[in-house]
Amino acid sequence: MPDQQVGAKPRRTSAATVRARWRAVFAGLAAVSAGLGVAEVLAAILSPTSSPLFSAGSLVIDLAPSWLKESVIAVFGTADKAVIIASVALLVAVLAALAGLVERATPPWGRVIVAAVGALGLVAAMTRAGSFLVSAIPSIAAILIGVWLLGALIRRSEAVDSSIGEQSQGASRRTFLINTGLAAGLGVLATVGGRIVATGIQAVDSARRMFTLPRPAVAAPPIPSRASLDIPGIAPLVTSNVDFYRIDTALIVPSIDPDQWSLRITGLVDNGVTLTFEELLALPLEESYTTLACVSNPVGGGLIGNALWLGYPIRHLLQRARPKAGADMVLSRSADGFTAGTPLSVLMDDRNAILAVAMNGVPLPAEHGFPVRMVVPGLFGYVSATKWVTELNVTTFAADTAYWTHRGWSALGPVKLSSRIDTPRVSRTVDAGTVVVAGVAWSQHVGVSRVEVRVDDEPWSEATLADAISADTWRQWSFAWDATSGRHELTVRATDADGMVQTAAYADVVPDGATGHHSVEVTVS
Repeated sequence: MPDQQVGAKPRRTSAATVRARWRAVFAGLAAVSAGLGVAEVLAAILSPTSSPLFSAGSLVIDLAPSWLKESVIAVFGTADKAVIIASVALLVAVLAALAGLVERATPPWGRVIVAAVGALGLVAAMTRAGSFLVSAIPSIAAILIGVWLLGALIRRSEAVDSSIGEQSQGASRRTFLINTGLAAGLGVLATVGGRIVATGIQAVDSARRMFTLPRPAVAAPPIPSRASLDIPGIAPLVTSNVDFYRIDTALIVPSIDPDQWSLRITGLVDNGVTLTFEELLALPLEESYTTLACVSNPVGGGLIGNALWLGYPIRHLLQRARPKAGADMVLSRSADGFTAGTPLSVLMDDRNAILAVAMNGVPLPAEHGFPVRMVVPGLFGYVSATKWVTELNVTTFAADTAYWTHRGWSALGPVKLSSRIDTPRVSRTVDAGTVVVAGVAWSQHVGVSRVEVRVDDEPWSEATLADAISADTWRQWSFAWDATSGRHELTVRATDADGMVQTAAYADVVPDGATGHHSVEVTVS
């Protein structure tokens, strides 16, 4: 074997090379983890929305095509936000590992990758609604710490390679592992701690407890005694706050001090209106039961719920503002930048479209819009149910587009006549004999007059309808099925108060809500 040249790096075995590469990966992960940890702590102190990780997630939501968003919601439902954050975190981890490998092979390009990833977080943070100059600080800190620490850890890794002797190499390896472990551990702890602090800031529980809800000037009528069916498996007539679906664009729940909240009515009005939270609570508030539904709800889906709301009719405030002739839309704006376009005529008619301050007898939960949100019967949430609302801009559909209409969804979003089988569940095995089939049907602000069930290809049979709370809420229904052995398909359809029968034609949720009959397959033993 020829002698090794003087001054050349000693040849390493393939195993040594693999170990060196793994050290580079760990260095990249530790450096980025530490940078993100410091950024999360700073974001918790300065502004939760300036978190580079969560800002990047919000940017993904804004830029993602509608088909991708709907796919995520269809698969993961209300866990969609956790999936988005996990996906962004995984991508960052992959880029961090790549940065470590590149820095080991061709410095300083690994540090350039870290800086570039941090710059994307910076751009995301600075483009969020309500961002200001200090919103850049967490991302800048992440970049500086990540770049410096990656270079330092890679140098520690190279010290392991250049050590001569087993004892010296072992000491260098321990030093590298300690430094890397401390950086990664502190990064993870700081990230978790920052999130905890930020969540504590956002929680607004103390603010929610500081005021007592005023008594409604107009109380909701009592629920009819036969409105709720005592059938296991059927959706409760009133959905609890904990179980109420949540679909919105906010990865970080806005933290709004009610003492600082105000609503402005602007745009095509003769008289601009500004309303504080205290002034809103002093108005004669009204109670009403309203069923809300998400346009992303598939046939038979669960993105729908019914609750008791307390708020002030929006039509009274719009009457005070005096919309100008030609105005036909109200562009509502959320504290997090979300917008929804609602027909002005809907907000001015006799339905109880309100600025809600309470849900099921308690102040609005933070994730459902505290301190104030919109509740509009008969329209899908994407065109009406703005949470954390701060502005009502009277305008026209020709002049303005809202968040989702700008992304290809229909400008008008009336809730479609629909029905659902809650029990028996899909692929459930039941005993032969009388089986209770039950579920809910809805056609908000129109009402449901009839529900029918079909077994396999038999004729439709009329189900028993529970009493209605109002035309703005869903109705429970039940059907006694004489089940025979074998596998059967159960299908439901509803008829609204105007006599329109629910269509069997299937349509996807895009661009204005799903249609079709809900069916379940059941095995009878």
